[in-house]
This record gives sequence, structure tokens and C-alpha cells, in this order.
Amino acid sequence: MKYKRTILKSTALAGSVLLACLATTAAFADDANDHGVLYTASNAASGNTVLVYDRAPNGVLIYAGSVSTGGLGTGGGLGNQGGVVLSHGRHFLLVVNAGSDDVTVFGVSGGQLTALSRTPSGGKTPVSVTVDDDLVYVLNAGSDNIAGFHLDASGKLKALAGSTRPLSGTGVGAAEVKFSPGGSDLVVTEKATNRITVYPVGADGLPAALPVITTSNGVTPFGFGFAADRSLIVSEAQGAGAGAGTVSSYHVARAGWLTTISASVPDHHTAPCWIAVTPNRRFAYTSNAHDSTISGYRVADDGALTLLTVAGGTVSSGAGSVPTDETVAGEGRFLYAISGGNQTVVSFQINADGTLATGPIVSGLPASANGLAGY
Repeated sequence: MKYKRTILKSTALAGSVLLACLATTAAFADDANDHGVLYTASNAASGNTVLVYDRAPNGVLIYAGSVSTGGLGTGGGLGNQGGVVLSHGRHFLLVVNAGSDDVTVFGVSGGQLTALSRTPSGGKTPVSVTVDDDLVYVLNAGSDNIAGFHLDASGKLKALAGSTRPLSGTGVGAAEVKFSPGGSDLVVTEKATNRITVYPVGADGLPAALPVITTSNGVTPFGFGFAADRSLIVSEAQGAGAGAGTVSSYHVARAGWLTTISASVPDHHTAPCWIAVTPNRRFAYTSNAHDSTISGYRVADDGALTLLTVAGGTVSSGAGSVPTDETVAGEGRFLYAISGGNQTVVSFQINADGTLATGPIVSGLPASANGLAGY
């Protein structure tokens, strides 16, 4: 019998929103019916908070305040992707507290947040979380394991007995965990071992006892996303070698085996670590942290990758910006990246051909900010 997947209900939230309008540097195409919210975490060692940004119909971000997670951050980089995640239907926001080894669940209503629960992560130093219906898995980088939970309709996490699994070894440099489309597999990238570890998920919600371990096409596999036809797109930082960054794509078989589609396609830039895929699965973007650019790839129906521009860098994120986490919002109209180097959120409009137009920049972001999710 398949593990119960409940339909999650939103929780009514109260509270005023403080607005601080910031000047724009470019005019985006406007859609009066489109608006949304972006969330990132401060990851502060003194107390982790979620920073909330209202997204106007034209893509402009407006700071709307912060909400405490009740947990602690680390105050520094986590070498991760997926530290802040929205559930399907956007009823819940899940945030890792890497400094206190737990996960906070917020209810979401009209973009506003209320903390519903804070639960031990099942290990040490949680850095990434993923959700599929009412199943949640957390990646604990400090203890090299994943641990599963049931998310109930009230926003509480309950540990799933027998779900904890080790990664391929110790000190693997775990970066991200994510369910494949449909929730049949859990994928984990390991930076230090250059491995991609896949756990097929059974009808009971438990991962297979033994994962399928694949050696990455390129060195330092980091962030990833999924495109159509179970295509897995993985950034490869290549040890931060100058101009050596690459991105690979794989087909994920039902049993968790990976078959290479495009092997280490160069982006000609340094340290591509994070990946964001558009909702139509046609384009993927990776942020090159060490030379402050964003590289775009066209994704074919079979998952094959080609660079949008010959030079690799689709657009600059600004001198010294150090772009990290990314997300696509506005039904695929906008790309956002947080930049620890100059403590900003950088925005781009996504054109029909996948190219990017630089938009407004929001300043005042903590240098330790981690994770980015929104709509």
C-alpha cells in the first residue's frame, strides 16, 4: 500500500507587512494579474530568520520584513542548494536551521508566514530539504545522511520510522537532496566524492536500503534540477578551476540508474554551483559564483544541453556580486539570484529565447543569506 499522501490545507495567517520600496534600475514587462513572494533565510548564528520580499507584477521586489525560524544558522556558507523550499501548492515553507540541527515549517497564506513547527532534522547540520505531497526528506551534511518525515495538515513533521539512510561515505560534502518528478527517487549530490547518489523510494515512502551510486561526469557536482522526461541537470563546479565550469544532464531510470545525456558541457566560467530550471523545462540557469555571471542552457526534449551564448555567460550579475542560490518566479518570467558578495538580490527578466535582461537590484541582504524560493 502506497504511503498516505494527504491534501494539505493552508493555515490562515495574521500580521501586518512592512513595506520598503526600493528604486528600480530597469523596467520589466508588466502583467497586472501576476504578483508573488520570494523567501530567503538569513542563516544567522544568533538566530535564523526568513526574509520576505513581495514581488510586484513587473518583477520588482519590495522588502516586506522577516520572521524568526526559532532555530539557529551558522553565519557562513553551507555549500548547498535547497535550504529554503515551498511545498507543492505553496501551503508550507520549509527552512533548514543548520546551526541548531532542525527544520522549521511555516504556514503560507497570501505570502505571509506563521511558524507552525520546529523539528530535529534526524542528523547534524541540515543543509537541504525536499517535499513531495506529505513526504519530506532532509539532507544532513554534518552526519552524512538523509532522514524522512511525514508532514501533516497542521504543518508538523513526524519522523518516518526506518527512513534514515547513510550517504556513500563520510565527509562527502553533501550539497542537495531532491525528489524526482512524481517522488519515485531521492537524488543527492556529493561534492567531495564527485558522486550522485540516488535512492529509489518505495510505496511506503522509505528509500531503498542500498542507493544507486554514479560517478559524476564532472568534478564537484553541486546543485541540480529536473526537466522533462526525468532529465536531471547538474552543475559541476570543477573544483573552482578558472573558466572550467560545466553542466551535465542525465536520464533517471525508474530503478535510480543514471544514463548520461550531455556530459560536462562547458560554460567557460568559474564555479557554477546552483541550478534553476524554468517551469516549461526549456531553459536552465547556473550561477557562476567566482566570476559573477549567470550562464543559460537550452534544454532539448530529450534533456540535451546547449549554451545559449557561445561565450557561456548569458549575463553579468554585477562586479563582485558572487551569485549563489537562484529561483525562477512569475510562471517562468523572472530569474532571481542572491549575491553574498555585495549583499543583494539580483533580478532578471527571462526572454522568450531564454536570454536574460538585467532588472532591479535589492540591497541589504545579510552576507550569510542562504536558500531562495518563491513564485
